[in-house]
Amino acid sequence: MPDARHRRRPSGVARVPVERQASSVLAATAVSPSPKSVRTPKAQAEPTVTDPALVKRAVKAAALGNAMEWFDFGVYSYIAVTLGKVFFPSGNATAQLLSTFGAFAAAFLVRPLGGMVFGPLGDRVGRQKVLAVTMIMMAAGTFAIGLIPSYASIGVGAPLLLLAARLVQGFSTGGEYAGASTFIAEYAPDKKRGFLGSWLEFGTLAGYIGGAGLVTLMTALLSTDDLLSWGWRIPFLIAGPMGIIGLYLRMRLEETPAFAAEVEKAENNRPKVPLREMLAGQWQSLLLCVGLVLVFNVTDYMLLSYMPSFLTSELKYDETHGLLVVLAVMALMMIVQPFAGALTDRVGRRPMIAAGCAGFLFLSIPAVLLIRQGSLVAVALGMGALGLLLVCFTAAMPAALPALFPTRVRYGSLSIGFNVSVSLFGGTTPLVVTALIGATGNLMMPAYYMMGAAVIGGFAVWRMSESAGRPLPGSPPAVEAKQ
Repeated sequence: MPDARHRRRPSGVARVPVERQASSVLAATAVSPSPKSVRTPKAQAEPTVTDPALVKRAVKAAALGNAMEWFDFGVYSYIAVTLGKVFFPSGNATAQLLSTFGAFAAAFLVRPLGGMVFGPLGDRVGRQKVLAVTMIMMAAGTFAIGLIPSYASIGVGAPLLLLAARLVQGFSTGGEYAGASTFIAEYAPDKKRGFLGSWLEFGTLAGYIGGAGLVTLMTALLSTDDLLSWGWRIPFLIAGPMGIIGLYLRMRLEETPAFAAEVEKAENNRPKVPLREMLAGQWQSLLLCVGLVLVFNVTDYMLLSYMPSFLTSELKYDETHGLLVVLAVMALMMIVQPFAGALTDRVGRRPMIAAGCAGFLFLSIPAVLLIRQGSLVAVALGMGALGLLLVCFTAAMPAALPALFPTRVRYGSLSIGFNVSVSLFGGTTPLVVTALIGATGNLMMPAYYMMGAAVIGGFAVWRMSESAGRPLPGSPPAVEAKQ
């Protein structure tokens, strides 16, 4: 066993002098104590002083990866009608749209597999290394879509290649969100974890706006024939340079202080975490994670992925105006996002998430009725209301979800719980709602679907513990400065 005096201290981490440990620990643990909160032994409670420059770099690198993932989602959702014509046989327009969303949903079927591979790997070899790999795979999958020949050129091979590229994307994203949120949470000081975590979803919105805005611009500037023949490829090919930039930023980062401490406790060996410990040992937290992610992602994919096609295909709304309305809503969400994240540090994650659940339960029907009314003002009001409710989740979840699990299993357990829920409920939302409307003819199905998700999410919020201002389970308090 190496002498503890010569162990290498994690880079970017300072230690509080012994004289100040008692006051710092008391200050950090005096925030809303809960019987369910994790108690850290005094010998391990030496607070970590975070490096502001390192924290900023970590947030930027994590947010960029999320932005690239959602750049693809924005492009895919906004150009879904065109992709249906390119990759599937001509005929029924609804069947083409269903086929396109089917390929979209298929990627989510392999996300749990990606989570079960990348999550435990992140707890074993490190967060930074795994996030670099997921960045490469995401960029490669998206770039490949832009190179696939059309159905008219190679027949059934076109949709099969599209499906293969989507599966690569789905497998890689199985380790992306959980890893990125874990990365930021473990770098952030306790009292700013909500604010810093909210920038992860800021990246989501920025990426989505970038993808959707590019499609909107091309739709306005290119003829239908040009868009079908070559224009649709441009957004996907942009993923290549974006991936290189993201990989460069992530490779420059060091491991999180929390993971470095786990390595130190394991005598500088790789921590070994059995899969059983990630599942059976965390089953209650996993169930809470599934419920929270369900309401978060059903409403997220409903608004950002399904609504553009709903406006165009179901309500026969002018395509350009519909796209611009959704872009404006996302821009509003971006403005509000950091302030809402900071608010969760003051009032807590639970009240913010509970407010979102209550809002979707009682306001989904009025919002969809406004959207169905069809005028620009009504559509903007309905979409704006749903967007502001969604901010309750996007601001709180990046900090709330990692706090469900201890450091030793955080990446793995969160990856599994998050991706199982996204695969079963989130990514399938466009496909399921389109099929329900087709089967029933009821255009209120989006509202009913969001209300059901809000009930499940509300129960999960009722059972979860508050984490704002507290150390992450299994980690000592993290502070901004020695004072």
